[in-house]
Amino acid sequence: MKFETLNLTPAMHKNLNELGFVKMTEIQEQSLPYTLKGLDIIAQAKTGSGKTLAFGIPLLQKLNVKKFQPQALIMCPTRELADQVAVELRKIARFQHNIKILTLCGGSPMRPQIQSLYHGAHVIVGTPGRIQDHIGKNTLDLNMINTVVLDEADRMLDMGFIDVMEHILEHVPTKRQTMLFSATFGDDIDALSSKITNDPKMVKIEGAEENRNIKQVFYPTHKDQKFEALLKLLRTYNPESSIIFCNMKVLVKEVAEGLQDEGFDALDLHGDLEQIDRTETLLQFANRSCSVLVATDVAARGLDIDDVDVVINYDLPRDDESYVHRIGRTARAGKSGIALSLASKYELSKFPDADVKSLDDLDEDLSITIQASMTTLCISGGKKNKLRAGDILGTLCIAIGLNKEDVGKINLQDRHTYVAIKKSMFDKAFKGLQREKIKGRNFKVFRV
Repeated sequence: MKFETLNLTPAMHKNLNELGFVKMTEIQEQSLPYTLKGLDIIAQAKTGSGKTLAFGIPLLQKLNVKKFQPQALIMCPTRELADQVAVELRKIARFQHNIKILTLCGGSPMRPQIQSLYHGAHVIVGTPGRIQDHIGKNTLDLNMINTVVLDEADRMLDMGFIDVMEHILEHVPTKRQTMLFSATFGDDIDALSSKITNDPKMVKIEGAEENRNIKQVFYPTHKDQKFEALLKLLRTYNPESSIIFCNMKVLVKEVAEGLQDEGFDALDLHGDLEQIDRTETLLQFANRSCSVLVATDVAARGLDIDDVDVVINYDLPRDDESYVHRIGRTARAGKSGIALSLASKYELSKFPDADVKSLDDLDEDLSITIQASMTTLCISGGKKNKLRAGDILGTLCIAIGLNKEDVGKINLQDRHTYVAIKKSMFDKAFKGLQREKIKGRNFKVFRV
């Protein structure tokens, strides 16, 4: 079904069409007829299903832009997911001028957030802990909230946010629209929804937890042979991008360093990293400046990373739900993908229907060291400096002489901008940006 069948404003229709959103995904098709009427919903949908538009379109359409007070509150389990939701909402919000969307997450200083709240915002996207902090400091007024969204509610419950979420909702008017999205349903979700929703409509996407387009293969492996087995997998499948999951942070570091020693472009992602390091690691992986991401389950959910060719379970997760979420990082948006798992004989007994193959049957190419096609540079200017992607692209192509194909993703943040540059052209781009001005100004440039 197409978006044009919905009762949206002409400006919203025009913007969605310009963004390339023509046909609705299943979650959008099933939920929007309810949410556009202001009804509460409980929806089962996984990351990558298009749920941000499913809740974003109705909450943005009913904003009173003239009132610079928070009218919609979106809670997410992680800063990464909150940032991605905010980015997507800002695209949809182009249908009307002056819609302000503010993220409130831990890992960032409070003062700039307080200043932004003082100047007013229409939509708040954040993590429960930081939202509660602002409520405690009386810097966030939720009295005008008419829409509440809990994105990945099951994950927030797993992280122990139930009391925090309930405390936050005590400060929100009871007369509101509530939308709860969860990849899994259980007794805890039922208990939460019964407290916070009013006669909700149930939306369940068939196959929300299935992975039909993922080829899943298990390889029996002794614990002491895992790293050699991992190299064999990478040198056989030769993926352009892959995520390797380990259960422990110390092992993530060891595996990443081992792959680097073997000549692979690999980075590690885990909870001990500073927020800026986590952000830059994810940016490099998303923009093809890193080919192999070694991670704990922090990367398994809520991260909008497209086109991951292969997921490898270096360690099998401790529960079935985590396995589903891990391998769900590949085969997104209707594409196919591959999930490979190294497992002991005991672990294999838990997967009686698994496709089990021998490592000895792999056709390994010892010359392969998976290299990234891009390298990332950072410009010390961003949205607050009135920079746009077009300004940077223009300087790189017109003033410095790169081709458009030499420039990858341009990620604009408030004070910094990350740009992916083809490896062979990086030195030219780097030296050129040190020399040339952008919008008549000089900015410092760093290699990430």
